[in-house]
Amino acid sequence: MDLITQEQALAETPLQAGERAHLFAARRFDGLEFLAATFRTHAYAPHAHDTYAIGTILSGCEVWHARGRRLHAGPGDLVMNQPLDVHDGAPSEGGYRYRMSYPGLDLMRELAASLTGRESPGTPFFREPVVHDPDGAALFAAAHRLLEEGADALAGEEALLRAYAAMLVRHADLGPRLIGREPGPVDRARVLIEARHDEDLSLAEIGAAVGLPRHHLIRAFRAETGLTPHAFLVDVRVRRARDRLRRGEAPVVVAAATGFSDQSHLTRAFKARLGVTPGAFRAAHLS
Repeated sequence: MDLITQEQALAETPLQAGERAHLFAARRFDGLEFLAATFRTHAYAPHAHDTYAIGTILSGCEVWHARGRRLHAGPGDLVMNQPLDVHDGAPSEGGYRYRMSYPGLDLMRELAASLTGRESPGTPFFREPVVHDPDGAALFAAAHRLLEEGADALAGEEALLRAYAAMLVRHADLGPRLIGREPGPVDRARVLIEARHDEDLSLAEIGAAVGLPRHHLIRAFRAETGLTPHAFLVDVRVRRARDRLRRGEAPVVVAAATGFSDQSHLTRAFKARLGVTPGAFRAAHLS
Protein backbone atom coordinates (compact mmCIF):
# COMPACT_ATOMS: atom_id res chain seq x y z
CA MET A 1 0.00 0.00 0.00
CA ASP A 2 1.28 3.45 -0.95
CA LEU A 3 1.87 6.00 1.80
CA ILE A 4 -0.19 9.14 1.37
CA THR A 5 -0.48 12.58 2.92
CA GLN A 6 -3.56 13.65 4.83
CA GLU A 7 -4.43 16.02 1.98
CA GLN A 8 -4.49 13.05 -0.40
CA ALA A 9 -6.58 11.00 2.03
CA LEU A 10 -9.15 13.81 2.23
CA ALA A 11 -9.27 14.25 -1.54
CA GLU A 12 -10.31 10.65 -2.18
CA THR A 13 -13.88 11.35 -0.98
CA PRO A 14 -15.49 14.77 -1.59
CA LEU A 15 -17.10 16.43 1.42
CA GLN A 16 -20.88 16.65 1.66
CA ALA A 17 -23.18 19.39 2.96
CA GLY A 18 -22.59 20.11 6.64
CA GLU A 19 -19.01 18.83 6.53
CA ARG A 20 -15.84 20.87 6.77
CA ALA A 21 -12.12 20.18 6.79
CA HIS A 22 -9.41 22.73 7.49
CA LEU A 23 -5.92 21.41 6.79
CA PHE A 24 -3.09 23.69 7.87
CA ALA A 25 0.65 23.50 8.54
CA ALA A 26 2.75 24.78 11.46
CA ARG A 27 5.83 26.71 10.39
CA ARG A 28 7.58 26.16 13.73
CA PHE A 29 7.35 22.39 13.29
CA ASP A 30 8.76 22.17 9.76
CA GLY A 31 5.36 22.17 8.10
CA LEU A 32 3.74 19.60 10.40
CA GLU A 33 0.15 19.08 9.17
CA PHE A 34 -2.97 19.58 11.28
CA LEU A 35 -6.60 18.91 10.49
CA ALA A 36 -9.76 20.34 12.07
CA ALA A 37 -12.81 18.63 10.61
CA THR A 38 -16.47 17.78 10.96
CA PHE A 39 -17.67 14.66 9.12
CA ARG A 40 -21.23 13.40 8.76
CA THR A 41 -20.79 10.78 6.04
CA HIS A 42 -17.18 11.14 4.91
CA ALA A 43 -15.26 7.84 5.21
CA TYR A 44 -11.55 7.24 4.64
CA ALA A 45 -10.38 4.33 2.56
CA PRO A 46 -7.68 2.17 4.20
CA HIS A 47 -4.40 4.04 4.03
CA ALA A 48 -1.14 4.64 5.91
CA HIS A 49 1.13 7.60 6.65
CA ASP A 50 4.86 7.75 7.23
CA THR A 51 4.04 9.95 10.24
CA TYR A 52 2.07 9.42 13.41
CA ALA A 53 -1.63 10.35 13.34
CA ILE A 54 -2.47 11.84 16.73
CA GLY A 55 -5.62 13.66 17.75
CA THR A 56 -8.82 13.82 19.73
CA ILE A 57 -12.55 13.67 19.14
CA LEU A 58 -14.44 16.80 20.21
CA SER A 59 -17.98 15.46 19.70
CA GLY A 60 -19.69 12.43 18.22
CA CYS A 61 -17.94 9.14 17.53
CA GLU A 62 -15.42 7.88 14.97
CA VAL A 63 -15.13 4.21 14.03
CA TRP A 64 -11.99 2.83 12.38
CA HIS A 65 -9.87 -0.26 11.94
CA ALA A 66 -6.19 -0.45 12.93
CA ARG A 67 -3.81 -3.12 14.22
CA GLY A 68 -6.38 -5.80 13.31
CA ARG A 69 -9.12 -4.34 15.52
CA ARG A 70 -12.32 -2.34 15.17
CA LEU A 71 -11.99 0.77 17.29
CA HIS A 72 -14.21 3.59 18.55
CA ALA A 73 -13.27 7.06 19.77
CA GLY A 74 -15.42 9.75 21.38
CA PRO A 75 -14.98 12.92 23.44
CA GLY A 76 -12.11 12.71 25.92
CA ASP A 77 -10.32 10.03 23.89
CA LEU A 78 -6.86 10.33 22.34
CA VAL A 79 -6.26 8.65 18.98
CA MET A 80 -2.64 7.61 18.39
CA ASN A 81 -1.83 5.73 15.18
CA GLN A 82 1.80 4.73 14.65
CA PRO A 83 3.68 5.48 11.41
CA LEU A 84 2.79 2.88 8.75
CA ASP A 85 -0.29 1.72 10.68
CA VAL A 86 -2.92 0.96 8.04
CA HIS A 87 -6.20 2.51 9.13
CA ASP A 88 -9.49 3.79 7.77
CA GLY A 89 -12.08 5.98 9.48
CA ALA A 90 -15.81 6.62 9.35
CA PRO A 91 -18.45 8.45 11.36
CA SER A 92 -20.72 6.58 13.69
CA GLU A 93 -24.37 7.62 13.68
CA GLY A 94 -24.60 11.42 13.67
CA GLY A 95 -21.00 12.03 12.64
CA TYR A 96 -18.09 13.45 14.61
CA ARG A 97 -15.90 16.52 15.00
CA TYR A 98 -12.18 16.12 15.62
CA ARG A 99 -8.73 17.64 15.67
CA MET A 100 -5.79 15.67 14.28
CA SER A 101 -2.06 16.12 13.76
CA TYR A 102 0.59 14.21 11.83
CA PRO A 103 3.95 14.54 13.61
CA GLY A 104 6.99 12.94 12.03
CA LEU A 105 9.46 10.56 13.59
CA ASP A 106 12.08 13.27 14.07
CA LEU A 107 9.84 15.38 16.30
CA MET A 108 8.68 12.47 18.45
CA ARG A 109 12.24 11.20 18.83
CA GLU A 110 13.36 14.72 19.77
CA LEU A 111 10.77 14.77 22.54
CA ALA A 112 11.61 11.25 23.68
CA ALA A 113 15.29 12.15 23.92
CA SER A 114 14.51 15.32 25.87
CA LEU A 115 12.20 13.48 28.27
CA THR A 116 14.48 10.54 28.98
CA GLY A 117 17.89 12.14 28.65
CA ARG A 118 18.94 9.40 26.23
CA GLU A 119 20.48 10.44 22.92
CA SER A 120 18.94 7.51 21.01
CA PRO A 121 15.69 6.52 22.73
CA GLY A 122 14.36 4.69 19.65
CA THR A 123 10.97 5.15 18.03
CA PRO A 124 8.24 5.92 20.58
CA PHE A 125 5.46 3.32 20.51
CA PHE A 126 1.97 3.99 21.80
CA ARG A 127 0.62 0.84 23.45
CA GLU A 128 -2.96 1.44 22.35
CA PRO A 129 -4.32 3.30 19.31
CA VAL A 130 -7.07 4.87 21.44
CA VAL A 131 -7.19 5.70 25.15
CA HIS A 132 -9.60 7.64 27.33
CA ASP A 133 -7.58 10.56 28.69
CA PRO A 134 -9.75 13.68 29.12
CA ASP A 135 -6.88 15.77 30.51
CA GLY A 136 -4.53 14.79 27.69
CA ALA A 137 -7.27 15.33 25.11
CA ALA A 138 -8.00 18.81 26.47
CA LEU A 139 -4.28 19.68 26.47
CA PHE A 140 -3.93 18.61 22.85
CA ALA A 141 -7.15 20.31 21.68
CA ALA A 142 -6.05 23.61 23.27
CA ALA A 143 -2.65 23.42 21.55
CA HIS A 144 -4.25 22.54 18.21
CA ARG A 145 -6.63 25.50 18.51
CA LEU A 146 -3.79 27.91 19.30
CA LEU A 147 -1.88 26.77 16.24
CA GLU A 148 -4.95 27.03 14.02
CA GLU A 149 -5.71 30.56 15.21
CA GLY A 150 -2.08 31.58 14.76
CA ALA A 151 -2.25 34.71 16.95
CA ASP A 152 0.41 33.58 19.43
CA ALA A 153 2.98 31.30 17.82
CA LEU A 154 5.06 30.74 20.96
CA ALA A 155 1.95 29.73 22.93
CA GLY A 156 1.04 27.16 20.27
CA GLU A 157 4.58 25.80 20.02
CA GLU A 158 4.89 25.41 23.77
CA ALA A 159 1.42 23.88 24.20
CA LEU A 160 1.92 21.29 21.48
CA LEU A 161 5.28 20.14 22.86
CA ARG A 162 3.75 19.78 26.32
CA ALA A 163 0.75 17.86 24.93
CA TYR A 164 2.87 15.41 22.95
CA ALA A 165 5.26 14.95 25.87
CA ALA A 166 2.36 14.13 28.20
CA MET A 167 1.16 11.48 25.73
CA LEU A 168 4.61 9.91 25.53
CA VAL A 169 4.86 9.69 29.32
CA ARG A 170 1.34 8.39 29.89
CA HIS A 171 0.85 6.14 26.89
CA ALA A 172 4.27 5.21 25.47
CA ASP A 173 6.03 4.15 28.68
CA LEU A 174 8.65 6.90 28.56
CA GLY A 175 9.72 7.82 32.06
CA PRO A 176 10.82 11.46 32.31
CA ARG A 177 14.18 12.16 33.89
CA LEU A 178 14.25 14.37 36.93
CA ILE A 179 14.95 18.01 36.20
CA GLY A 180 18.02 19.29 38.00
CA ARG A 181 18.98 22.91 38.61
CA GLU A 182 19.66 24.83 35.41
CA PRO A 183 20.13 28.38 36.74
CA GLY A 184 22.68 29.43 34.11
CA PRO A 185 20.72 28.53 30.96
CA VAL A 186 17.44 29.70 32.48
CA ASP A 187 18.93 33.05 33.51
CA ARG A 188 20.27 33.51 29.97
CA ALA A 189 16.84 32.65 28.59
CA ARG A 190 15.22 35.22 30.90
CA VAL A 191 17.65 37.92 29.78
CA LEU A 192 17.00 37.08 26.12
CA ILE A 193 13.22 37.20 26.59
CA GLU A 194 13.41 40.49 28.49
CA ALA A 195 15.56 42.05 25.77
CA ARG A 196 13.53 40.77 22.84
CA HIS A 197 10.01 40.67 24.30
CA ASP A 198 8.57 42.56 21.33
CA GLU A 199 9.79 39.95 18.82
CA ASP A 200 8.17 36.74 17.55
CA LEU A 201 10.44 34.44 19.58
CA SER A 202 10.41 30.66 19.25
CA LEU A 203 11.38 27.98 21.74
CA ALA A 204 13.79 26.56 19.21
CA GLU A 205 15.56 29.92 18.97
CA ILE A 206 15.69 30.46 22.73
CA GLY A 207 16.81 26.88 23.35
CA ALA A 208 19.60 27.13 20.77
CA ALA A 209 20.82 30.36 22.36
CA VAL A 210 21.07 28.84 25.86
CA GLY A 211 22.04 25.27 24.94
CA LEU A 212 18.85 23.40 25.92
CA PRO A 213 16.43 21.31 23.79
CA ARG A 214 13.14 23.13 23.59
CA HIS A 215 11.03 20.75 25.70
CA HIS A 216 13.77 20.51 28.32
CA LEU A 217 13.85 24.32 28.28
CA ILE A 218 10.13 24.41 29.17
CA ARG A 219 10.63 22.05 32.11
CA ALA A 220 13.84 23.69 33.38
CA PHE A 221 12.45 27.21 33.04
CA ARG A 222 9.32 26.29 35.00
CA ALA A 223 11.36 24.54 37.68
CA GLU A 224 13.53 27.65 38.19
CA THR A 225 10.92 30.40 37.83
CA GLY A 226 7.50 28.86 38.38
CA LEU A 227 6.49 29.95 34.86
CA THR A 228 6.89 28.50 31.39
CA PRO A 229 8.86 30.57 28.85
CA HIS A 230 5.63 31.72 27.20
CA ALA A 231 4.02 32.74 30.49
CA PHE A 232 7.18 34.64 31.42
CA LEU A 233 7.18 36.41 28.05
CA VAL A 234 3.57 37.50 28.50
CA ASP A 235 4.41 38.82 31.98
CA VAL A 236 7.29 40.83 30.56
CA ARG A 237 5.06 42.25 27.84
CA VAL A 238 2.40 43.24 30.38
CA ARG A 239 5.00 45.01 32.55
CA ARG A 240 6.33 46.92 29.54
CA ALA A 241 2.76 47.76 28.48
CA ARG A 242 2.01 49.07 31.97
CA ASP A 243 4.99 51.44 31.76
CA ARG A 244 3.85 52.81 28.41
CA LEU A 245 0.23 53.20 29.51
CA ARG A 246 1.38 55.22 32.53
CA ARG A 247 2.98 57.62 30.07
CA GLY A 248 -0.36 58.02 28.30
CA GLU A 249 0.23 55.95 25.17
CA ALA A 250 -2.89 54.55 23.53
CA PRO A 251 -3.59 50.81 24.09
CA VAL A 252 -3.54 50.02 20.37
CA VAL A 253 -0.06 51.59 20.08
CA VAL A 254 1.13 49.85 23.24
CA ALA A 255 -0.05 46.45 21.99
CA ALA A 256 2.00 46.74 18.80
CA ALA A 257 5.05 48.09 20.62
CA THR A 258 5.18 45.33 23.23
CA GLY A 259 4.74 42.27 21.00
CA PHE A 260 1.03 41.52 21.36
CA SER A 261 -0.74 40.42 18.19
CA ASP A 262 -3.49 43.05 18.63
CA GLN A 263 -5.23 45.19 21.24
CA SER A 264 -7.64 42.43 22.32
CA HIS A 265 -4.68 40.13 23.02
CA LEU A 266 -3.13 42.85 25.20
CA THR A 267 -6.45 43.43 26.98
CA ARG A 268 -6.90 39.75 27.88
CA ALA A 269 -3.36 39.38 29.21
CA PHE A 270 -3.38 42.73 31.05
CA LYS A 271 -6.73 42.17 32.77
CA ALA A 272 -5.79 38.61 33.75
CA ARG A 273 -2.75 39.93 35.63
CA LEU A 274 -3.80 43.37 36.87
CA GLY A 275 -7.58 43.08 37.12
CA VAL A 276 -8.35 46.11 34.95
CA THR A 277 -8.27 46.80 31.23
CA PRO A 278 -5.39 48.76 29.66
CA GLY A 279 -7.81 51.60 28.88
CA ALA A 280 -8.95 51.87 32.50
CA PHE A 281 -5.34 51.70 33.73
CA ARG A 282 -4.30 54.48 31.34
CA ALA A 283 -7.28 56.64 32.30
CA ALA A 284 -6.44 56.33 36.01
CA HIS A 285 -2.98 57.74 35.34
CA LEU A 286 -4.28 60.56 33.16
CA SER A 287 -6.88 61.78 35.64
